[in-house]
Amino acid sequence: MKSFRVAEDGFELVPAFVGVDERRSLVESVGDVEAAVRRNMLAIAAVAEFAHSRRLIKLVRSHTGGEPRAVRALWFNKSPEANWLVAWHQDLAIAVRERVEAPGFGGWSVKEGVPHVQPPAEVLERMLTVRVHLDDADAENGALRVIPGTHREGRLDAEQIEAARRERAEAICTARAGDALLMRPLLLHASGRSTSERPRRVLHIEYAGWELPHGLAWFDSF
Repeated sequence: MKSFRVAEDGFELVPAFVGVDERRSLVESVGDVEAAVRRNMLAIAAVAEFAHSRRLIKLVRSHTGGEPRAVRALWFNKSPEANWLVAWHQDLAIAVRERVEAPGFGGWSVKEGVPHVQPPAEVLERMLTVRVHLDDADAENGALRVIPGTHREGRLDAEQIEAARRERAEAICTARAGDALLMRPLLLHASGRSTSERPRRVLHIEYAGWELPHGLAWFDSF
């Protein structure tokens, strides 16, 4: 994959960020995950420790506008048994401790008992996601596809997403096990179904460097 940068393109690949032993430890601490998505991963002590490790915090600090902390983590497990197609979208929801009506925050939902809300675009513009690859990822087993630069265009409606797909080139985020992909939540992204027998496990961690306004609080905040 050619060189991309978070500021200009909305994503960036950090090669060989996590070693074999550390990947094995994470997989063992999480255990068998048959579902396509497992939420609330920061409730697992080993995942929380990894997410708040000095090395990861140093990696994301320059991108969050403040001292970063992990505010949500998910485990994606794409395999022959759990195979799915993800349409083009932006990550628009954040996890919070409780529902508080606040200006600019809407689209409330509850996912596995946790309140989620869609904040103003300026909140999402300052967040950063780290996708840690536990397996190799390529076009055959459902690697992430992105449209570079779309993170700078705010929240896009369906018509704008379709226009971006027609008019702009996408990139496939091919990665090796141990690579970390940094990305902005508003970056348009998608992934296809896997056509391979190889698994594609990803630990997805979201970071922020500030408190939420209007009495709202991040759900996973330390």
